[in-house]
Amino acid sequence: MSRRYGSGDSAVTALDDVTLSLPRGTFTAVMGPSGSGKSTLLQCAAGLDRPTSGSVTVGDTELTGLNETGLTLLRRERIGFVFQSFNLLPSLTAEQNVALPLRLAGRRVPRARVREVLRQVGLGERARHRPTEMSGGQQQRVALARALITRPEVLFGDEPTGALDSRTGREVLALLRGMVDREGQTVVMVTHDPVAASFADRVVFLVDGRIDGELAGAGADAIAARMTGLEGAPC
Repeated sequence: MSRRYGSGDSAVTALDDVTLSLPRGTFTAVMGPSGSGKSTLLQCAAGLDRPTSGSVTVGDTELTGLNETGLTLLRRERIGFVFQSFNLLPSLTAEQNVALPLRLAGRRVPRARVREVLRQVGLGERARHRPTEMSGGQQQRVALARALITRPEVLFGDEPTGALDSRTGREVLALLRGMVDREGQTVVMVTHDPVAASFADRVVFLVDGRIDGELAGAGADAIAARMTGLEGAPC
């Protein structure tokens, strides 16, 4: 797929004929220099943006053939999102924040399911606490539980540990890793952090909107060295 913004001489190509498969039950990290197209790739893959050309498929559904209502339903029911900013509603408790996607979809909210996902992320005893009564790491865990409440086919993270200290960030990454290993969750994460990327099964590198190779099962040092090479390469 490709994604261009603008037209004529001022057009910018954010993604340039990218082909990428994200197998079910795997953890993929996407890295690259600033402006390489990482967030655009995530947005197109998640149905938040439409590619200018090419196609995007989630399971057996081709996203580019869906209208806006179809895309909204797909994002609501089959895709989860976790962002750098937690995006929690401060007036709601943890369990109310987690239940929100189901309420917005007009679906019944099983209390047991809400408590189950909070326990999954280690917050079973914080269900009635509001965001202001929780640390940043706990708030991100609530955001993660909210993303998991609908049992999404794919969980997308855009710098999900970017606002956390290194120890708390590693705890959240270990949670994501565990969900892939134990429950077969599919996770796709944009990150600039080699340590975060080392939790993934593979790291895909983008440069100027194109895929520039990948590393599988690599440690943080190898990933950092690859990123240093990409950032130091001539344009």
